[in-house]
Amino acid sequence: MGYDVKSKTITLSTNGEIQIIDLSIELERFIRETGLIRGLVNLFVPGSTGAITTIEYEHGCVSDLKRLLRMIVPDKNNWQHDQIDNNARAHLRASLIGPSLTVPVENGAPLLGTWQQPVFLELDVRPRHRRIIFTATGLFE
Repeated sequence: MGYDVKSKTITLSTNGEIQIIDLSIELERFIRETGLIRGLVNLFVPGSTGAITTIEYEHGCVSDLKRLLRMIVPDKNNWQHDQIDNNARAHLRASLIGPSLTVPVENGAPLLGTWQQPVFLELDVRPRHRRIIFTATGLFE
């Protein structure tokens, strides 16, 4: 048993704009595989059009989040970045949510609420292959 840092990268293939993917199973698997007993797990997506957060991963709530993102950052709003590659909305939505999430772990289990699931949001306007990096810091078996 000892203090250490361990990491793993998973790859996701996405369908494009505002796809929300539950990462709960991957998080629990990572904790189990690393033997993390107590510490922190950070989930991070490289790139400026992906995001990670938590939500109740339920159809209605997922639909509401998609609707909210479209309300806050409309698809067409004369965005300056659209002059370059027509995905300004993806960059803006991702910047509001952020690229990472840190989850505490105690007794080998993530300390999340009953209705709180970690999720990845694909916000780019086209399908992508994404890497999600899991990094655990703490006490391992």
